[in-house]
Amino acid sequence: MTRTHLVWDWNGTLLDDLSLVVSSTNEAFTSVGGRPVDADEHRRLFRRPVAEFYAEILERAVDEEEFGKLDRIFHDAYRLGLTDMTLAADASAALKQWSGTQSLLSMWFHSELVPAIDTYGLAGVFTRVDGLRAELGGHLKAGHLAEHLAGLGLAGDQVVLIGDSLDDADAAESVGGAVVLYTGGFTDPTRLRASGRPVADTLVEAVTIARTL
Repeated sequence: MTRTHLVWDWNGTLLDDLSLVVSSTNEAFTSVGGRPVDADEHRRLFRRPVAEFYAEILERAVDEEEFGKLDRIFHDAYRLGLTDMTLAADASAALKQWSGTQSLLSMWFHSELVPAIDTYGLAGVFTRVDGLRAELGGHLKAGHLAEHLAGLGLAGDQVVLIGDSLDDADAAESVGGAVVLYTGGFTDPTRLRASGRPVADTLVEAVTIARTL
């Protein structure tokens, strides 16, 4: 079956926000006496559930209550810097290359994601936009993707997901979808290539690969 629908990840994929994610993460770490990380270390170690990543950097357990506090500090800092973030350099070109339908699935808060899409000139591009409808983030994407496809009325074998993390790949495979991983986001390219999944260095290249799957 030809895969006719493309699901896009937002943060670290269409939105070039790695620098802001790293600085916001460091706000959270330093608030509890932790050390800061740079972009390279963040890309090597970041994973979901995010509490596990935090625990590794802080070198101690992070319970649900503390993660909630750290998550709020992260998001408050992230919001302050968001107006300075731009789309990935070739995002617009990549979106135009796909001939089928496209949707957007983000782990950013839904109520803030929807107006942001319009701000970046993407109104009308996606058949469905879903963000996080919970108060606390940091979880795995698989369940989120299953709900997204159910809302679209699509089966996994009709879908390709383009994202920047191994969690995106796991989510796509959990529903029988295909995936292309993008090296310009939150994950070290070596980690992505070592996973054995298709990898692209640009979003245009990612769409080109996605059309062959």
